[in-house]
Amino acid sequence: MKKIVALIVVCFISITNSQAQNADKAKALLNEVTTKVKSYKNIAIDFDVNINGQNSKGNITLSGDKYILNYMGITRLFDGSKVYTINPEDEEVTIQNPKKTGDESLTPSKLLTFFNSGYSFSWDISQNINGRTIQYIKLKPTGKSDVKEILLGIDSKTKHIYNKIDVYKNGSKSTLTVKSFKTNQTLSKNHFTFTESKYPKYYINKID
Repeated sequence: MKKIVALIVVCFISITNSQAQNADKAKALLNEVTTKVKSYKNIAIDFDVNINGQNSKGNITLSGDKYILNYMGITRLFDGSKVYTINPEDEEVTIQNPKKTGDESLTPSKLLTFFNSGYSFSWDISQNINGRTIQYIKLKPTGKSDVKEILLGIDSKTKHIYNKIDVYKNGSKSTLTVKSFKTNQTLSKNHFTFTESKYPKYYINKID
């Protein structure tokens, strides 16, 4: 009996040590991703999104906290102080403080570093996708969330995010895949500036 108990203890310690090592490996890779992202003056991304089999495309340009996001016909711009949501279909521009959008913690500017808080993580599978080695890190929310887990695919060579797979507790799934990742582009000084004169027929809805 003592031998069996000792064997169980050894196995438990071995599993615990392995899990800790995997978490350390995952953290080290995520740190490399964060360092790489922060080294760029700006980033321009084209992406695809698949939500339960439905596909859509979008693109985003990021520079620090500033961004311009084009997705599903809507343009969203953050100039550092205000969020501008431009809706061509309704011919309306909504201007508001980011804290009043209700999702300031999930802003596009945090898309590439969101994993730095609120998640536990572990080393997952590695896949060869079109000649690229994609290493997956499994993230699990540490707080209350509708998300069961996230699989974050990272290009082992470039340390850029390749895709992000969100698995929800209700069984649904969404996948964001980066199709093009460009850095340090030449942008005009007014790239993240909203120009109201470009929308003469639009209703400007200012929300304080």
